[in-house]
Amino acid sequence: MIRKATAVWQGSGKEGKGHLSTPSTVLDKTQYSFSSRFEDGVGTNPEELVAAAHAGCFAMKLSFNLSGENFPPQELNVTSHITFEDGTLKKSHLVLQAKVEGITEEKFAELVKDAEENCPISKALDMEISVEYTLN
Repeated sequence: MIRKATAVWQGSGKEGKGHLSTPSTVLDKTQYSFSSRFEDGVGTNPEELVAAAHAGCFAMKLSFNLSGENFPPQELNVTSHITFEDGTLKKSHLVLQAKVEGITEEKFAELVKDAEENCPISKALDMEISVEYTLN
């Protein structure tokens, strides 16, 4: 399987602008710029997209882990906090709120750790990854 996305950039790094598109059209000429990346401008940025990819991948991997152990989750709410410093992605800190019935804390922690280490986006990221969770 091959997935793709297209970026078009026009102009200089600071004054220029660009847009991102995907074949699914979830991103369809979605704006990004210096101000959306380094300030509070309108549009997305690469770090936000990495955070979304990591949160989504982790949630799906954890769901597979839980379902494989007969604990299908009612809900997994995951937020990835990406730390971007000195031009480098340094850390993804995942914050998870989970609703899973009947599972022990120990078993849940084991399955969370596996998802943290083995979701494909975690494997692709060359940065510190951490998870904190609340289990209901």
